[in-house]
Amino acid sequence: MAQPRDDRPGTAVRPRPTDAPATADPLTLGVEEEFLLLDPVTGESMPVADRVRDALSGVARAQSRQEFRHSMVEMVTPVSLDLASLREHLVALRRAAARAADAVGARLVAVGATPVCEAHRTVPDEPRYHDMSRRFGPVAHDPAVCGCHVHVGVPDRELAVRVCNHLRPWLPVVQALTVNSPLHDGRDTGHASWRSMQLERWPSIGPTPHFDSAADYDATVQELITAGIMLDAAMVYWYARPSASYPTVEIRVGDVCPTVDDTVLVAGLVRALVATMIDEIRAGVPAPRIRDCLVAAAHWRAAHDGLDGELVDLRTGRPRPAWDLVDELLATVAPALARHGDRELIMREAERLRRDGTGATRQRRIMADTGGDVRAVLEHLAAQTTAA
Repeated sequence: MAQPRDDRPGTAVRPRPTDAPATADPLTLGVEEEFLLLDPVTGESMPVADRVRDALSGVARAQSRQEFRHSMVEMVTPVSLDLASLREHLVALRRAAARAADAVGARLVAVGATPVCEAHRTVPDEPRYHDMSRRFGPVAHDPAVCGCHVHVGVPDRELAVRVCNHLRPWLPVVQALTVNSPLHDGRDTGHASWRSMQLERWPSIGPTPHFDSAADYDATVQELITAGIMLDAAMVYWYARPSASYPTVEIRVGDVCPTVDDTVLVAGLVRALVATMIDEIRAGVPAPRIRDCLVAAAHWRAAHDGLDGELVDLRTGRPRPAWDLVDELLATVAPALARHGDRELIMREAERLRRDGTGATRQRRIMADTGGDVRAVLEHLAAQTTAA
């Protein structure tokens, strides 16, 4: 939960008229990744984020952000038009952050939730963070959680709101692809994404409601601020949201991914999904109207099962094998993947994920192989975080 800012990734895209071809040009991409700073011996969270950022230099320093916990650092990619350049940025930023963490005695780890414990839960000394602490109490002092946020350039804000409507049936599938936080307090929680469970305590986090227009969106946000649910519009933490300042849609449903290749897979799929939804909107296909309680239930199931069980198909309301829905997502976005030149790469990475499992599956496999050795899991995650 970073402070509001005007330098979000993926925003260097010029607005185009809404009657322009939906995918005449590649949609821009940007990714924010949040990481934990852990003690290399105990695995506990270390409150050294300021020191880590001070140890960064050059581009990496400029692309780092202060986060809501002293044990977290966020790295933000520049705008990319292709997955190859996005991957280069991700590798460079992860390695720079890992070197800075190592310089202060910490280990940079791409994991979605605090795996062992976090003794220091005070917020950074910023007025807005103190306001959040006073308003939301213990919720604002939960152990740190880390997400992966993908920004996709969209021609205008009205269209961005409509894209968010169309995304609702598919975002639980995206969430299931990213699950990477089964551990809490040194034990398996039974949930593939414990991060998702923690975040449900915040009143402004969850599935994006259906909105009739950008004006409807803005009016609803203002009503929630007036009601005291949010301090300001920057506290819109819905799983998909239009930027308040730029023509982008931000998808923020996923855990931070364990590897760069996992992040590239998610980013490529998300861009193709947004492009596909734009095509549907321009073709006059209406967004499905799904009851909010069913959407919330589908996200709970995705956070619990990941890809190792079943997901709720929100088009029918029935559970189905998770990989059946992933295959349907891939088929749905295949034309958009081809237009962006991403189809071969994404299909290959999806097969790798099918073979190796999600981040949560991999962590559980190591736990099983080592008799529950959390340190072995964290050592593996740290190595995967910076692997090229």
